Amino acid sequence: MEDRSRLKDLGFSQYEAACYMALVGNHPVNGSQLSKVSGIARSRIYDVLRSLTAKGFVIEVNTGLYAPLPADELIRRLRRNFEANIQAFENEIARADRKDDFEFIWTLNGYDNVMEKARHMIQGAKNEIYARLFPEADQRLSQDLVKAERRGVAIRYIAMGDIPRRFSVQVTHPDHENLIATIGGRSFDIITDKSEALVGIFEVNNEDNSSINWTRNQWFVVANRDSLRHDFYHCFLEKTVDRHLGLTDEEKQLYQLIKQDN
Repeated sequence: MEDRSRLKDLGFSQYEAACYMALVGNHPVNGSQLSKVSGIARSRIYDVLRSLTAKGFVIEVNTGLYAPLPADELIRRLRRNFEANIQAFENEIARADRKDDFEFIWTLNGYDNVMEKARHMIQGAKNEIYARLFPEADQRLSQDLVKAERRGVAIRYIAMGDIPRRFSVQVTHPDHENLIATIGGRSFDIITDKSEALVGIFEVNNEDNSSINWTRNQWFVVANRDSLRHDFYHCFLEKTVDRHLGLTDEEKQLYQLIKQDN
């Protein structure tokens, strides 16, 4: 018997899932008929039916004939039970939790997983976001960053390539064309509210297996946020020292803003 029903992910055993799904398309039926339809041996089918009946998911409509709880009612009950269990777990965690002085640094793998985590961080940001992104990541995250700025979050954006100007505090890294060759990939940095960091390098041709670090470790967050702040200074210095050009009034304002952004 092979059953791929999602019910197994919702607390049903393999036999219970197979039995319920067979009943949905064939009811009312007796145990012998259900054994043939579901692929569950007759020696087991009545034990499974008793279990489902005790849980309220199956009813014996006549002597020896069984029918399933309607699907919409089953879904309602499962959702209610799931939400109740989540709430109970949250209360349990709140009672057991203790604040450690040290926060671990976790490793995330998989490009889509990293982007999903970045979006979650951006959507949850309340005060500020420091971001340093190459165009590929910008395409995935720019809409969420724009929405964050619209709700009042301060965006500090370092573009690592040809990326449209979207934010009032945005610069283009002067060495972005050489950095991929220098570091072996595309750097990725999202730091939110001085409390959470998602940083690392997507290696060239190995993005899905690249390790990106996520943490709430305050020393790690502060160090990486400060690194991004100094990338703004890098942009100003490259223009004034290397190209012997003066800063525009807007760039001078950015310099003062970043300088004071401790």
